[in-house]
Amino acid sequence: MMKYACGLLFMLILGTACKGPAKRDLPKEHPKLIKSIGSPRYGNVQCSLQDNAGNLWFGTTENGLYKYDGKSFSRFLMADGLSSNNIHCLLQDTNGKIWIGTQAGLCLYDPSTSLRAGGKPFTKVEIPLPKNLPTNKNELYANSHWVFSIMQAKNGILWFATIDGVYTYDGKSFTPFIVIEAPGGFLSTNNNMERMLEDKAGNIWFGVRANEGVYRYDGRSVTNFKLEELFQDGPKPKPHNWAWPQLQDKDGNIWFSNWGGAYRYDGKSFTSFTKKDGLHGGVTRIIEDKKGNLWFGGDAGAGLSLYDGKSFTRFTTNDGLINNSIWSILEDKTGNIWIGTRETGLSLYDGTAFITYSEYKN
Repeated sequence: MMKYACGLLFMLILGTACKGPAKRDLPKEHPKLIKSIGSPRYGNVQCSLQDNAGNLWFGTTENGLYKYDGKSFSRFLMADGLSSNNIHCLLQDTNGKIWIGTQAGLCLYDPSTSLRAGGKPFTKVEIPLPKNLPTNKNELYANSHWVFSIMQAKNGILWFATIDGVYTYDGKSFTPFIVIEAPGGFLSTNNNMERMLEDKAGNIWFGVRANEGVYRYDGRSVTNFKLEELFQDGPKPKPHNWAWPQLQDKDGNIWFSNWGGAYRYDGKSFTSFTKKDGLHGGVTRIIEDKKGNLWFGGDAGAGLSLYDGKSFTRFTTNDGLINNSIWSILEDKTGNIWIGTRETGLSLYDGTAFITYSEYKN
């Protein structure tokens, strides 16, 4: 009888172990990003950054900019010097200054001076626009000065992709980046370039929804690369052959995304990844973690996907993710993955489970 009881106990333990690690208890109380402006159903956590001091920054549409120091969240709005409460992109330059791209233009946060008594944390930076700048015909961007993305090249030059064109900044002055060629000309001013990437060879890639394919600038001329059409999910799928440059991975491949999926460029040809490959929905963000895995964030309910070089693993609200429409992904210095979503949602994935770091308060 004793042998039977011991055997039964062993089988129960073995059976439990085969189900994988038990789900650990998550912290019940921790700081949260509080959304209080606008409808709870509107807005994104649009961008994210970890600064040199280890603070996390999250830019939102409508609810301003949040700073998380590991203990609490602080929120900054137009009253603190921001041009707009709609934050689209963030970058910390090599001098430690944080650049903030908003719906109404560019702002700067300098940790060495911004906290002096009586001063606003943020200062507005005006990009001088050409006098002959064409009128933007897109009603969505009328009377705005969106800064879509910011990049610092290896030579220290800052690049700004805006609704008013692409501009470079050498630390003293802004210069419109304009290259005109025929055929297949490229004119960056008022061309609404949205995303930029510098590869390891020093080429700069541009992507925008208004044009076909992607553009590569080699320092002398611009080349347009055509892409196969990828079809977005849905009852009435639409083709898309534009792409946003996202990153260059450890193997040198450059990754692009659009509403139909993603492309990988190995220096010779483009390979597409879509739902048939296990990648769901339109892709808004791609990052590479410290282990070399790629994380894909998708809009329109696509969720979060992990690619190990062989296959995709998808995470959704069924796994604890706060929302299935993702607009920002960040790996912090400790290896946690922070996911910013629609409805101003923020989740942390610690390798085991998702923890919600946001809520709405009226």
